[in-house]
Amino acid sequence: MCENKNALEKEMDEKQKVLEKEIDLIQGCINRMAQNSFVVKGWLITLVTVVLALFPERVNINILCYVIIIVTIAFWYLDGFFLKMEKLYRWKYEWVIHNRKENDKYKYDLNPYNSNMWQNLKGDNTLKEPCVIKIMFTKTLVPLYGLILALAIFVLINAHFEFVNIIKIGTTP
Repeated sequence: MCENKNALEKEMDEKQKVLEKEIDLIQGCINRMAQNSFVVKGWLITLVTVVLALFPERVNINILCYVIIIVTIAFWYLDGFFLKMEKLYRWKYEWVIHNRKENDKYKYDLNPYNSNMWQNLKGDNTLKEPCVIKIMFTKTLVPLYGLILALAIFVLINAHFEFVNIIKIGTTP
């Protein structure tokens, strides 16, 4: 009887260690996706600053605006992609928390696209893969990327029609 109890405790301890390790692996993926999203924002700000440093006299303003628009859209997409992946890993994390003690199916499966392992905080298992474009237009991303795009488009349109006279830095009247 005592041996069965010890064997059962040992098995439970082993399952708990496996659960903790799997949770740690998924949490590492979530952290990496969040870090990637943060780094993308930093790189965008850096690149836009470098492009604006060239603004006054060295390069045609139209080319600068087109570069800013293209770079902003590319980084916006990357940021949306990383946030999508973070969301998928969060669903996987919830699934593991709720289902790992019941079964060992998909043990250590870190594929974020395995929809059999998606579960949100409400316990909903019928989740659909989020669209990167929808994530790009969330309230957290639109202010940063939308503002940069709007300013670049405004400067580009203004360069063609001269609605507003932009003061050139470094020139004397």
